[in-house]
Amino acid sequence: MEYESILIEPVLTEKSNVMREENRYVFRVDPRANKTLVMEAVRRMFNVHPLDCNIINVKSKPKRLRGRPGKTATWKKAIVRLAAGETISVFEGA
Repeated sequence: MEYESILIEPVLTEKSNVMREENRYVFRVDPRANKTLVMEAVRRMFNVHPLDCNIINVKSKPKRLRGRPGKTATWKKAIVRLAAGETISVFEGA
């Protein structure tokens, strides 16, 4: 698996913005990725030093569309903690 395809997109929510102040960054990742692949992808793409990584499988939620039941898609989320003093410019808006 290539490192560019592991990180799909950053997750920008109120909770993830609070976590950014603690040097924790949240990404939507490929469902086949593991902790070591995610940490290596963050290190190579953003030139930072990740300390650890937590991976969460986000389950689907029931939804309705035009009266018919359905579900949202399941996806995988990674929370990466960086070394003190390092930031990722994608999240900072630069």
